Amino acid sequence: MKVDATKVDRRGLMFVLSSPSGAGKTTLADRLLKGDPKINLSISATTRPARPGEKDGEDYYFVTEEKFRAMRDKSEFLEWANVFGNYYGTPRAQVFDQLKIGNDVLFDIDWQGAQQLDAVAGGDVVKVFILPPSRAELERRLRARNQDPEDVVLKRMAKADAEISHWAEYDYVIINYDLDESAQMLRAILLAERLRRRRQTGLSAIVTDMLNEG
Repeated sequence: MKVDATKVDRRGLMFVLSSPSGAGKTTLADRLLKGDPKINLSISATTRPARPGEKDGEDYYFVTEEKFRAMRDKSEFLEWANVFGNYYGTPRAQVFDQLKIGNDVLFDIDWQGAQQLDAVAGGDVVKVFILPPSRAELERRLRARNQDPEDVVLKRMAKADAEISHWAEYDYVIINYDLDESAQMLRAILLAERLRRRRQTGLSAIVTDMLNEG
């Protein structure tokens, strides 16, 4: 049977975005998801309450702390963390199901989650860290969102330095001076990683077919 060389089968990848809160990561993730049907957002389980407009099963799986602990103890998470008193975790099964059919999975997680993913699935993981132009700009963005109370803003700023200190653990770093430019860089990284030989599982059959034509 002739192999269609215009579509190479590949294994999906885990595309990790991390940053201090307010650096623009969520906006960049939204742009990537809207512009590319082959990447889906990983839906995390969390113990925090739903915010206005959030839907269970679409934004998060909202679970009790008891349920979360039970899932964690059964090793049902690829990674999990406690963030500001709430638990977050990535269900394992749904991610690997996507990778097997050639879809990519986008992760909006912190450096701790990225480390855990590396430990269990390093070959499938690509990590990108988003930096703000400056610490002052980061604080301005946090306050401009006008969603969090003052004590939460102060906690996020206090945590930012610790998060930024892990930048060197990532494969790529983007300083988000401009959203449009940063979005282009992010798309370029994703395309390049999709073209890695080891991810293109259909290449062997295509090359064999080429050689047999000679």
